Amino acid sequence: MSDSSRDTAEGAGWGSAERGEYRRLMPNEAEKISWLDPRMLWAARNGVLASWLGDPTGGVRARWVARRAAAGAPADKIIRRDDPDRFSFLVLGDTGEGGEPQYAVVPGLLSEGRDTAFAVLASDVIYPVGSTDDYGPKFFRPYRDYQAPIYAIPGNHDWYEDLAGFMRVFCDDAPPLPAEPAPRPLTRAWLRSLLWHRPRAGDGGRLARARALRSGPAQRAVQPGPYWAIDAGPVRIVGIDTGLLGTVDAEQGAWLREVSRGPRPKILVTGSPLYVDGEHHPCPVEGGGTVDDIVRDPGHHYVAAIGGDIHNYQRYPVRLADGRTLQYVVAGGGGAFMHATHTIPRVDVAGVTERDFRCYPLRGDSLAFYSGLYGRRLRLRRFFTLTDAEAMTVIAERLGIGPTRVPGAPPRITRRMRLVAGLLGTGRRPDRAKRFRLPVRKVYTSLFSPGSATYSPPFFKCFLRLDVSPEAIRLRCHAATGHRAQETDPPVEDEVTIPLT
Repeated sequence: MSDSSRDTAEGAGWGSAERGEYRRLMPNEAEKISWLDPRMLWAARNGVLASWLGDPTGGVRARWVARRAAAGAPADKIIRRDDPDRFSFLVLGDTGEGGEPQYAVVPGLLSEGRDTAFAVLASDVIYPVGSTDDYGPKFFRPYRDYQAPIYAIPGNHDWYEDLAGFMRVFCDDAPPLPAEPAPRPLTRAWLRSLLWHRPRAGDGGRLARARALRSGPAQRAVQPGPYWAIDAGPVRIVGIDTGLLGTVDAEQGAWLREVSRGPRPKILVTGSPLYVDGEHHPCPVEGGGTVDDIVRDPGHHYVAAIGGDIHNYQRYPVRLADGRTLQYVVAGGGGAFMHATHTIPRVDVAGVTERDFRCYPLRGDSLAFYSGLYGRRLRLRRFFTLTDAEAMTVIAERLGIGPTRVPGAPPRITRRMRLVAGLLGTGRRPDRAKRFRLPVRKVYTSLFSPGSATYSPPFFKCFLRLDVSPEAIRLRCHAATGHRAQETDPPVEDEVTIPLT
């Protein structure tokens, strides 16, 4: 097994390693998305409009679900497979930017996933706005050689065109929804309808040709809607749709409570993670309660909750009052720009501490990545750029944790290193945060991280492989750096065994 980022700098992808073969999989001209481009932000405006003028997602989702039910989709929205008691599947989230980072995941995924029964895409299948014609280079082409079904739950970006593209691709070519009556003038809904982004005329004209790339009988997958459950072997995988703003409507909430009942072990897949960046986000359900209330209920027998939306890997093993341990996982490193991990403060949430917490990329690698990125962009390389060893060492000082990976004697920490770490939003220990807290962390995550797309390794992407047996689930996070060594033998960055009995 190849070294991981926890073992060596080379395992993290630093150094002059040979670039992988992922580029030969890409189209000649791949779209390069910049979230600092005002045109891109304007196209993706529906999330902001929903937060200001009311969120129409619940009503639109209900219409899609009714349309699928009328077409013969199962009323309980359960996909019943005939997998044996021992099988494996993949999970990857936030995939569809269509550039080098997405395609760099593919060779390792094909290698580790060649014997898996299916894959699940957890959030944001297509960027920037879920357009139907973007599915060719951002879904069908990259995964054309994966010889098993792919199921998906939508993320907020898939909702920026009212889920039309997602429903056509994953839900048996569901036809567009008919237009709703115009809202009453001079209301918030009326203003929202005037500004709302909708699919461009003719979108979807290239879909038939794109489908041919994944047209094998073994690759076929049809979903009952944007949320669903899969009964596979001894487990039930429950996928929920959290729409534009990370919430669940009342109709879906009632279905979730119903499908969660019973002794069968369950895994939740959600577009909005329940624990992320050292914080708890339980996900409200319209009408009362939260998704996490449902997950924690001992009568529902959940063993893990996996969410996308945040573009890295994190794991929080939360021990509940009844003695059970639930694994809360963030798995959004499937291909989009990298959300920083060095901005995550020292973890202390729900009894989970730094000793239990895992993330990828490591905080030091994240800081080194961003220091080099902004050194280049601001033409201040000598000031900003930190080596991976320097970044690891200053992270250890600021968070009060041991160096994760520093061979030999750690470098001496200088004022420059501390200043760069502070400027780039490195978290502090909770006992110092109240005295020194600045608004840089939230600004950094929302503004600078989306501008972090790069097109040369290391990419710090990842995917999950879950091996299921009647006794346990083995969950492994595999890295994809863009270098050939990690393509042929994807490093395991984290591994945990989840008992089912």
